[in-house]
Amino acid sequence: MSIEVNDIESKFQVVSAPPPPVAPVVIANPGPLGLSAFALTTFVLSLHNAGAGLAPTSPHGVVTGLAMGYGGLVQLLAGMWEFRTGNTFGATAFSSYGGFWLSFGMMFIPSFNVIDSYKGDTVTLNKSLGYYLLGWTIFTGVMLIACHRSTVGLVALFFMLFITFVLLAAAKFNGSIVTQQAGGVLGLITAFIAWYNALSGLLTKESSHFTLPVGRLA
Repeated sequence: MSIEVNDIESKFQVVSAPPPPVAPVVIANPGPLGLSAFALTTFVLSLHNAGAGLAPTSPHGVVTGLAMGYGGLVQLLAGMWEFRTGNTFGATAFSSYGGFWLSFGMMFIPSFNVIDSYKGDTVTLNKSLGYYLLGWTIFTGVMLIACHRSTVGLVALFFMLFITFVLLAAAKFNGSIVTQQAGGVLGLITAFIAWYNALSGLLTKESSHFTLPVGRLA
C-alpha cells in the first residue's frame, strides 16, 4: 500500500497564526500647547512694546527667557508633534514661530554678540531689525492665505498678527515709538485671540460641558 507524498504533507502541515493586531498610537492634539506658548510670549512682549507701566524702550530681559523656553522651545516641540499628526499647516506654523522666538531671544543674549556687533550703531540696528520683522510679516501673510478655509478664529489670529508685524517693522524703519506702541496694543489683541483658539481646542465634547465656537470655514 503506497502513501502519497501529498497526504503526508497535509497531515503534518503547520498552520501559522496571524500576527496580533497592533493598537493604533494615540497622539494628543498639540495645537492648544503651541497656541498657549505663542500667546503668553506675545502677551508679555506686547506689554513692553505698548509701554504698559514702563517705557517702550526699556530692557525686556524677562521676555528673552520666555522666548527661549516657552515661546521658542515648547512651540517648536508642538510643531514637531503636529508633523506626527499629519497636520502640515500646524507643523509649519508652530515650528516657524518657535524658531522666531528662539532667534528673537538669541539677539538679546550677550554671549551671542548680536546686538553688541553693531557697536552702538542704533540706526543700522533698527534697519536690520526692520528687515527681520519684514520677513516675518511676509511669512505671516503667507500663513494667512493658507488658513483661509480653516476657522474664523484662526484667520483672525493670523490677520491680527500680520498687522502687528507690519506696525513693528514700520516702527523700526522709522524709529517711531508711537507706531511701536500701536503694534504692542495689536499684539495684545493677537495674544488673546491665540488664547481663545487654545481654549477652544482644550474644551472638547469629551472633556468639557461646553465648547467654544471657532467658526468653521471649510
